[in-house]
Order: sequence, then structure tokens, then C-alpha cells
Amino acid sequence: MKVAMITGAGSGIGRACAVALAQAGFTVVLTGRKPESLEATRALIKGEALCIPADVTSPDSVKALFAKTF
Repeated sequence: MKVAMITGAGSGIGRACAVALAQAGFTVVLTGRKPESLEATRALIKGEALCIPADVTSPDSVKALFAKTF
């Protein structure tokens, strides 16, 4: 299984990368600060996607993100 974690997946380049990676067969982990935006990105993906809100500027938030992912 190929897994990609995309930060900033709720919009812009992050969203485009998430969609492209999902189309390429990756299971994607969508992360960013706004759960609503992550869900909007998930709606564009025809594959497996996990939404985990996180703030990558916070070490505790990043630790929690990886704990939920792996």
C-alpha cells in the first residue's frame, strides 16, 4: 500500500497534490487546520482518504497526527 500525507490539503496546492496522489493510487492522509476544508478535499477523491485536522506549527499537534495515522 502506498500512503501519502499531505499538509495543507484543504486548499490550493495541497488539495491539488492530494487529488493527484489519490488518482495515482495512493491512500492519502489529508491534514490541515480546517476540518471543513479537508472534508471538501475528501469529497473530490475517489479512493481512500483519511482527514486528520492538525497544526503543523505545533509539535504536540504533529505528534497526535502521527499517532492517529500510524
